[in-house]
Amino acid sequence: MYMSDDNKPIGWWLKEVDRLLEESFERVLADDGLTRRQWQALNAAAGPSPIAEALAPFLSGAEELAAVTGPLVERGWLTGETLTADGERALQALSTKVQAQRRRVTAGVSDSEYLATVGVLRRMAANLA
Repeated sequence: MYMSDDNKPIGWWLKEVDRLLEESFERVLADDGLTRRQWQALNAAAGPSPIAEALAPFLSGAEELAAVTGPLVERGWLTGETLTADGERALQALSTKVQAQRRRVTAGVSDSEYLATVGVLRRMAANLA
């Protein structure tokens, strides 16, 4: 049975948006030889949370984390949890690309719509937890 877009449930849309986000960010980062998870690891290294904590929803354990961070260490961008000077420069350059992609993703969505959507999803996640 065919379901029109208007009749598709939230779960369908969540999966579709997740899939499209993954694909689009992989394309944006491919020219730099990075995956989305590697970008997230670099970004996390610049923040207050440990990389493993920041990436926990996306990875299933230490082996996957090592597969993400290992190439960043090899490139000289990370030392443990810390960005190197080269890593900071790479993060800054990549941030410009990622911000442009985020603007494309949210084109036509007002700030209030975005915040409302995130708020609803946060409450739904809390209900399910």
